[in-house]
Amino acid sequence: MKRSVLFDTETTGLEATGGDRVIEIAALELIGDLPTGQAFHVLIDPERDIPPEASRVHGFTLADLEGKPKFADIADDFLAFIGDDELIAHNATFDFGFINAELDRLGKPPLDDARKVDTLLLARERFPGMPNSLDALCRRYGIDLSERTTHNALLDCKLLADVYVELTGGRQHGLSLGGLDGEDTLQAARYTRSATRTPVFIIPDENALAAHDAFVDAMPEPVWRK
Repeated sequence: MKRSVLFDTETTGLEATGGDRVIEIAALELIGDLPTGQAFHVLIDPERDIPPEASRVHGFTLADLEGKPKFADIADDFLAFIGDDELIAHNATFDFGFINAELDRLGKPPLDDARKVDTLLLARERFPGMPNSLDALCRRYGIDLSERTTHNALLDCKLLADVYVELTGGRQHGLSLGGLDGEDTLQAARYTRSATRTPVFIIPDENALAAHDAFVDAMPEPVWRK
């Protein structure tokens, strides 16, 4: 069964090649697109200051990271956890850019773009013209956001794992009707959960409908207007 890794980073800023550094990495193992409970999580000494505007986003100050390992200390463990498997992230270009900048500082090869699965792009395909941040998607799918008071890589991974299941068709998308070996048992369990879960009806508000209308109006001869 397919293994993939869903991951997220927190950083000192937005410029991966301009001196900003990674301060937190979280990653969750997925088997058949479902979390297994295996995780990688580490806080990192960025070897530089953390601007106040960045601290307001993720809640970390330099004092919080005092004594934590440097990226060089955890790089091999992170690479061993992700292996050669597919890598899933929300706005994946951002996270790939920061990890690759850190790897480049160590003279290590970058993550291959062919491994990248960007849930932001998946969401834009499914909900064109609508807000598709992680918060917006959680609200759309009825996923509890009460613990997300700041951006936290591990919590964001757990939320994104739920969002990813919904974006890829819900828990029925891998249904198998074969025998009950290890793989089919997991598929059968997935079907059982999906059969009992409450459907999430997505009802766009006025702002979402207006954004969608604007998106459609920008298309040449949209079929929705015929």
